[in-house]
Amino acid sequence: MEGLGFDPNAEWLEADGLGGFASGTVSGIRSRRYHALLLVATDPPAGRVVLVNGFDAWVDTPEGSYAITSQRYLPEVVHPDGMTRIDSFKPDPWPTWTFQFENGTRLLHELFVPHETQSVCISWKVLGKKQPGRLRVRPFLSGRDYHSLHHNNPSFNFESGAGEGYVSWRPYAVHPRVVSRMNGTYRHEPTWYGNFLYAQERDRGLDSSEDLGSPGVMKWDLSAGPAIWILSAEQAGSSVDATIDARSRFEAHRKAELNRRKRFSSPLHQSADSYLVRRGGARTAWPSRDWLDATKRGEGKTLVAGYPWFTDWGRDTFISLRGLCLATGRFGEAHDILSNWSDMVSEGMLPNRFPDSGGEPEFNSVDASLWFVVAVYEFLRLAASRRFKVTEELRVRLVSAVRAILDGYARGTRYGIHQDHDGLLACGETGTQLTWMDARVDGRPVTPRIGKPVEIQALWLNAVRILGELEGGSLGPFESLQKTFRARFWNSGRGCLFDVVDVDHEPGRNDAGLRPNQIFAVGGLPFSLLDRNAATQVVEVVENRLLTPMGLRTLAPGESGYAARYEGGVHQRDGAYHQGTVWPWLMGPFVEAWIRVRGSSENAKREARSRFLPGLRAHLDEAGLGHISEIADAEPPHISRGCPFQAWSLGEYLRLEMGVFAPTSRKTKRLQQNADL
Repeated sequence: MEGLGFDPNAEWLEADGLGGFASGTVSGIRSRRYHALLLVATDPPAGRVVLVNGFDAWVDTPEGSYAITSQRYLPEVVHPDGMTRIDSFKPDPWPTWTFQFENGTRLLHELFVPHETQSVCISWKVLGKKQPGRLRVRPFLSGRDYHSLHHNNPSFNFESGAGEGYVSWRPYAVHPRVVSRMNGTYRHEPTWYGNFLYAQERDRGLDSSEDLGSPGVMKWDLSAGPAIWILSAEQAGSSVDATIDARSRFEAHRKAELNRRKRFSSPLHQSADSYLVRRGGARTAWPSRDWLDATKRGEGKTLVAGYPWFTDWGRDTFISLRGLCLATGRFGEAHDILSNWSDMVSEGMLPNRFPDSGGEPEFNSVDASLWFVVAVYEFLRLAASRRFKVTEELRVRLVSAVRAILDGYARGTRYGIHQDHDGLLACGETGTQLTWMDARVDGRPVTPRIGKPVEIQALWLNAVRILGELEGGSLGPFESLQKTFRARFWNSGRGCLFDVVDVDHEPGRNDAGLRPNQIFAVGGLPFSLLDRNAATQVVEVVENRLLTPMGLRTLAPGESGYAARYEGGVHQRDGAYHQGTVWPWLMGPFVEAWIRVRGSSENAKREARSRFLPGLRAHLDEAGLGHISEIADAEPPHISRGCPFQAWSLGEYLRLEMGVFAPTSRKTKRLQQNADL
């Protein structure tokens, strides 16, 4: 694999637009429980189950048999040796491998997921004149929740159903049937493969071995043309459409996906599309006119917070939307998302999380609702400037939702959230964690931040001003609160802002821990709260103590509880999650703040791009290919951790590249002049 161009452990992702996905590594070795060929959301975008985990494959030639796959088994055995034959890999427009055999044969392997179908399309074809003979593939099946692991058991059903050009399996009656379409042959030969080892799970201190059932072997004669294999999750009891052969079906899907992906103006725009998902069932597995229409409106849309283990979260959705939708010009999707969420306000709060397996939404965030207000404001402002039509009916709904949020918070709502006598927003009760720093260890919040957290005030004051503008009111309330904020939060001893004032609701008790949350008083939100001198000091402190090439540390080195690495078991990792660990999404508000204190000039933007983005730009080719990871270690070399595909990490990068760094229009300059900075 020398000269491959990518780390063999780097991961690729093919999202289906419904919450399901296929994923794996460049080497082909599955290193996570989430790496799978066919992983679908049974209640899009939730209810995810793994149906087909992977496969082993060999090419039989007159000179011998060559493996083109590799697996890792306990205790630490890699077999067979297929990864050694990978000559090249490219992730665009989808994962594509070229294999070089010892006899000179070259084989091209492609894999893609057709949009909004619960299917995956796979092909192999010989390059050049060499004809290697036959391809053998043995699939590995489970049928489990995607967070779980599967083990040898007598309930696994190896039976298969067969017809012209297809075979089907249904290991467990509670899950969809797997339909395997192909232009080859199938021989039923059931057996168990045991002790697969997932290195990423082991390194995270989790259960890491699995057994998988393999029902049989598929074969193709490669001299007759490309080998085609299409896997689909389909409802049990429904008839299998066998009227269209696998080759024709594959070519139609391939053409449709190529056309759809060519519409994206850059690979980053295509990556952003991975997080946009539709609520509701999958479309037909066969391309139709509306299936091909990527701009189809009127259906429920949401954003997945990250792959492989997050679904849609309120806070993440509204932060990510600004980069993934607004910065990329996808106002139709932003329209649908905000419209759907506007109906969910309850006592001033929006849900922060929808459980994977049904159940009631969780209203456990103080900032999700406030980020919604910011997203609404920026959507309405940018839609007007880009001439995207927003109906008066929708505008009224959105503004009414904003009003309901501010009224609910002012009156008081769940978890002690209320507007205090000084006009600032207090929140939190013992045992709760309501801000984005929400990790828990043994049921206890690591950073409870009860009282008046600094970024919550920045969001609250921005929301007050936004509602005033949307309703055509006075800016007086905002200006009064701004004076209070400056007086209450300025820490003259450190030349920056307190992280929390009135800690545990005790007046005058302040938390001076040096964290990145204060940057939102300067950048990352529509309106700054500080004068230029104070803002400059905040930016300098954050740059000097918290900035890394991958984002901002969540706690400065030398502070009590600082964790240099995000590693170890679950307790160790959760304890370090916001105690120094770097978060790439915070680079967005930091860079915007840095530019603002320099007058938002074009020279400042050019300097900021060259100084602060190279690390993230390089990272696009390192972990989750084309994406940015959730977190990284606080100390060099800042190894990426957590989700390799994180929505708000990529969203904030896109907001910088497509929005903040975009040439400043006269209208934008006027808006900036109206703010303190």
